Amino acid sequence: MAVSRINEAGLNVNQYGNRNVIINGGFQIFQRATAATAQTDGNFLTADRWFGFVSGGGAYTTQKSTGNTGTISHDTAWKIDVTTADTSLAAGDYYSLVQKIEAQNLQQLAYGTSNAKTITLSFWVRATKTGTSCVCVTKNDTTQYNYVAEYTINASDTWEHKTITIEPNSDIKAASGAIVNDNGLGMQVTFVLAYGSNYTAGVNNTWNDSADFATTNQINHMDSTSNDFYLTGVQLEVGDTATDFEHRSFGDELARCQRYYFRIDADESYKRYANGVYYSTTAAETMIYLPVTMRAEPSFENTGTSTDYAFYDGTVRSISSNLALNAASDAGTMVISGTTSATTLGNGAIFLSNNNTNSFIAASAEL
Repeated sequence: MAVSRINEAGLNVNQYGNRNVIINGGFQIFQRATAATAQTDGNFLTADRWFGFVSGGGAYTTQKSTGNTGTISHDTAWKIDVTTADTSLAAGDYYSLVQKIEAQNLQQLAYGTSNAKTITLSFWVRATKTGTSCVCVTKNDTTQYNYVAEYTINASDTWEHKTITIEPNSDIKAASGAIVNDNGLGMQVTFVLAYGSNYTAGVNNTWNDSADFATTNQINHMDSTSNDFYLTGVQLEVGDTATDFEHRSFGDELARCQRYYFRIDADESYKRYANGVYYSTTAAETMIYLPVTMRAEPSFENTGTSTDYAFYDGTVRSISSNLALNAASDAGTMVISGTTSATTLGNGAIFLSNNNTNSFIAASAEL
């Protein structure tokens, strides 16, 4: 029997794709590193699309955690391990976990109009310390507004699912609440570990236009080296109800991450990265075709040592200097060049790691 129309009321909303505006919310993708890495302020170091803020006397590492499948239906998570305690927070101290969201991925929120949508944040958390913690959703474009919300960690070292519903107020519905339709920063989600008093004047479940990212009830997850904090299943979606987490395929999630960061690690001593050509007798270049169009023209990342790389034209010619991004005509390619020993102008060459399995090349277009 032919069906003339699908009955939308009979569909399960969880079947719909592209609900979650968080990328790598299930922490599947770790292009940079999976092992414990000391977090530095504002830098992406392990989990793709996630970074940490750290300023004060304390320190923590982040890493990939596996083996979490069970009631939470997530094998992978992000583990934060306190390595240096900060037991007495100064007013300006801050420690948090953040994802930034591209503005043009948020247009369905209709912020800046009377039709601004309610959104819901949900996530799984596991922590050593119990008590009140805060998460802050920041609307960055035009005027910055922070929505501070408390949640409670009830049991130590136990996975718990949290849901926070965020309704737009008059500021979000006004012109100052608009999110510009471009590739810039539109919103960020901040999970607070510990903040000093400069940032804790927020009111629970309330928008503010100041620098308040938490309430005074926020516990200090940084006060002992015995403290760990785990996060996974982070989802931010339109609506007043948290739906089941949108599990994407590994390939789909990787491609979303590669819009912001793409990396190739050397898995052999002479890893072949790409073909190139000598455009002078002592300088060669290679064009790297990126797997997806990046958010913007990327910057080039490498080990920082030119001699970790070489061009091969029958002879392995170590790059002695000037390893750099020579040109990036668009967000889809990188042209990398370097200086080597003399050879013949016009020779074809292979750009490769120089007897070094620790080398890598990467393109970064992070927000």
